[in-house]
Amino acid sequence: MEQSLNVAVLAVTLFVMLIGLIGIVLPIIPGTILIFVTAFIYALIEGFQAIGWPTLVVLGVLTAVATTADIWASSVGAKVGGASGWSVLVGLLGGLVGFFVFTLFGAIIGAILGVLLTEIVRVGDWRQALKAGSGWLLGWVLSTVVQLVLGLIMVAIFAWQVWQGA
Repeated sequence: MEQSLNVAVLAVTLFVMLIGLIGIVLPIIPGTILIFVTAFIYALIEGFQAIGWPTLVVLGVLTAVATTADIWASSVGAKVGGASGWSVLVGLLGGLVGFFVFTLFGAIIGAILGVLLTEIVRVGDWRQALKAGSGWLLGWVLSTVVQLVLGLIMVAIFAWQVWQGA
């Protein structure tokens, strides 16, 4: 690839990856998925010279872990907070409904309400329900941190591979 074109493609790629990192913190955009897709497109454009299949597999695994972090980390947080399996399930469903009705804020509120209401019905103790809902929220915050760290690692791996291939 011509040097000036290569620099331009790399600059656009890194810019889109930066948007992906921002999307992790402000989850309007699927951040790690955007980072992975951008790395894959870059690899296609540059003929898999700097970014090969082994790197793409590693980035794909990191993407899968980061993308599912919302589900497993918030569920673990709810369980640590004392929520039952049913509460976690209803919380996930509430989050899904909230997301489609009110976007991200609705997803958070829907999930917390699902956990809280199920726990209130299950144990009849609003303090226990609040503890379970707080555990879910803590798990969600943890999932955001996990996604951000993995997103930064993905960008670092990409940049290192490009730099090594230069």
